[in-house]
Formats: sequence, C-alpha cells, structure tokens
Amino acid sequence: MNTARRIMLGAALAGSLVALGACSSMMPGNTVKIGATLYAAAEVPPNDSKGKGTMEGTFNKDTRLLKWNVTYEGLTGPAMAAHFHGPAMAGSNAGVVVQFGPPVTSPIVGEATITPEQAADLLAGKWYVNVHTAQNKGGEIRGQVVIR
Repeated sequence: MNTARRIMLGAALAGSLVALGACSSMMPGNTVKIGATLYAAAEVPPNDSKGKGTMEGTFNKDTRLLKWNVTYEGLTGPAMAAHFHGPAMAGSNAGVVVQFGPPVTSPIVGEATITPEQAADLLAGKWYVNVHTAQNKGGEIRGQVVIR
C-alpha cells in the first residue's frame, strides 16, 4: 500500500472515531428521554379543568439520576403541590414517589436519584406526574410517564 493511500485511510478512520465520539457524548446509551402530557381527563377521577402541561426529562440507568422539567398553564388556581406518583398504570392512583419543589410554579425543574425498584417501575411505565390545586386537591392535571 502506498503512503498516500495509508494517509487517506488513516484520516478516514480518525474522522469516523471523532464522529462516533461526538454522537455518544450527546446522549449516552445509558440515558433515556422520558416525557408526559398532562391534562384533566387523565386524572382519576377526571375533572373539567382546562389546564394542561408537559414533563420532559432524562433518566440515567447507571446512576439512576432522574431529571425533569414540568411546564403547565390554565389551571383553576395556583399549583399547591406537584410530584411523580407510582407505581400505577393509567386509570389507577398511587402514592408520591418523588416530590417537586417547593416552589411548584411553572416551570418546575429538578432532579433526584431514585432506588433500583423505583427505576424498574419508571421504565415499565408505572409512574405519572400530577399537579394539584386548591380546587382539585387530588390532582388537576396528570400524565403517564413514557420513554420517548
């Protein structure tokens, strides 16, 4: 193999390794994106609020670090509390597993390290996000957490 060809192959290999490194640093294989769409009809029991919201986040399977960003609007009043609940599938209620805030004003940004059992439930779709108000003490808007 001539010198020019070796240089070209070496440059191509180096470029490929750089590209692979850039891709893997953007979203490591051990991190998944999660999200939820929050609305009143998903509450158990449902209510007639016009409120709505979203939760976007990430979960690192190795460190079990959960990060979230919850936004909402149109509630019947100020949010009094907000949290992750579980384990429960859509249509069922469960206890609080991770408390948000205070404050619980939109946007709610936070992070927590969860237990291995909680991680299994989260990844199985058994967690939901709930925002509570004075008028809807049991929850005004809710959304099931899914992997995106």
